[in-house]
Amino acid sequence: MHYVKYLNGLELSGYIKERQAKQVRALKQANGINPKLAIIVTIHDPVIEIYLRLKKKYGEEIGIEVELFRVEIEEVPELIKKLNSDDSIHGIIVQLPIANEERTEEIVDLVAPNKDVDGLAKKTDFDPATPLAILWLLAGYNVNLDGKNIVIVGKGRLVGAPLEKALKASGQNPIVLSRQSKDIADEVKNADVIITATGVPGLIKSDMIKQDAVVVDAGVASENGKTVGDVDEDVYDNRLDLTITPTKGGVGPLTVCALFDNLIRSANNFIKH
Repeated sequence: MHYVKYLNGLELSGYIKERQAKQVRALKQANGINPKLAIIVTIHDPVIEIYLRLKKKYGEEIGIEVELFRVEIEEVPELIKKLNSDDSIHGIIVQLPIANEERTEEIVDLVAPNKDVDGLAKKTDFDPATPLAILWLLAGYNVNLDGKNIVIVGKGRLVGAPLEKALKASGQNPIVLSRQSKDIADEVKNADVIITATGVPGLIKSDMIKQDAVVVDAGVASENGKTVGDVDEDVYDNRLDLTITPTKGGVGPLTVCALFDNLIRSANNFIKH
């Protein structure tokens, strides 16, 4: 019989949520600070709407107000300037992708480093949420990375690039594959740990994964009206011994946790000023 162990982010997020709710209560009761997150949205997309609902709901559950600002791309710089100087706002997110993707870097870098809770600006004070969530997930299930062949598929600014940086800082030496990489299948086949975040549905097939591999799927795309990851469905049906994120409730719930962890840290920093 084959053995599959799931990396269940939803389970871990329950413990983190409890801790965060206590921290928010303390901020309100002891310091009179009501933590607040501003999210700037420039396009309408079903996948984005799912994330916005998740963030709003999670914020409510731990006592944090989440306000959405739906604006045209031209209005964003002025809005960010206003939110940067508003002391009642403790975190600002520019929801990606934006209407004009060529302006992503320029716009993200306008967010004040002490409010950039997504950790995307060049001079940010925070770790990006998804890489942080992936590291929490692996640590929470005692996945030891030392001496392992780690392959990151995708070098995007949200996951791949910052995750590579974080892993290198902790002494690992991951191989990072991008669209331009040759022999993607061969590199993935040799991996003990595969972390994928490309947004290409079904990119990682079962014949690309070796026995006893650890697979973390942080890819998100919309296909036929449903949200899917990078890992093909056949991986879950195949007779492989694996440690893998489930199709739902893997990295996603912890990404939201990590984001709000950054927000709580930001709100705490306001006490000192």
